[in-house]
Amino acid sequence: MTPPSLRPLSVGEILDVSFTLYRRHFRPLATVALICSGIPVALNLFLEAAGGLLANGLLAVAYYVAFVVLNSIATAATVFIVSESYLGRPLVAREALTRALPYLGRIILCSLLMGLVVFLGFLLLIVPGLVLIAGLLLAVPVLVLEPGMSPSAALSRSWELTRGSKWRMLGLLVTVFALLYIPLAAVGGLFAVMGIFLFGLVLAGLIQVFVYPLFYCVLTIAYYDLRVRREGFDLEVLAATLRSP
Repeated sequence: MTPPSLRPLSVGEILDVSFTLYRRHFRPLATVALICSGIPVALNLFLEAAGGLLANGLLAVAYYVAFVVLNSIATAATVFIVSESYLGRPLVAREALTRALPYLGRIILCSLLMGLVVFLGFLLLIVPGLVLIAGLLLAVPVLVLEPGMSPSAALSRSWELTRGSKWRMLGLLVTVFALLYIPLAAVGGLFAVMGIFLFGLVLAGLIQVFVYPLFYCVLTIAYYDLRVRREGFDLEVLAATLRSP
């Protein structure tokens, strides 16, 4: 197997590599997104058409449960696809979803812990909250890609891995948000102003299904970039490749 070309990347290069991987492996990424995001999006649209979340209590609970569970599976599967592709081992959607299922509980717990820590940071002051977001942003890729990680250990590992790079990570997050989610919000807002809110919601939901994997493409590439910078991961992969028969 030819070793992947791993090297430190600038923010622009991280985005470029992420978009390139997304285009090359659109089929498995889109398949995972459609399977895992289709049900929550459909439930959300039905709830909006039926009077909103408050008017449909049981369906609202079903929506939130489906969203959390399927979103967690999609996250892990997307990280697996991007990681394996980046390292020169393309992965199909079915295998990625199968590998993702055992991580369901840990990803949910990790996300809850991260949300709690960041919330407490924002209660103190805005700046600590932003620093915490930047430092814990890679917790899920760490949890999925490094063996034996507990949710709390993944948070600690992400914090350590981003040491000295937190403002860079925050800048990357802001850039991704501006590129992906501001246009998405603008589409929904435009149709709401035009008085066709439900159509705008449908269109925004469909766009979100395909935009979401890009976010974790960026986080996964950023994870490997920091490992190359801090831990010589490129040399580690090259050595492992040369040792293999």
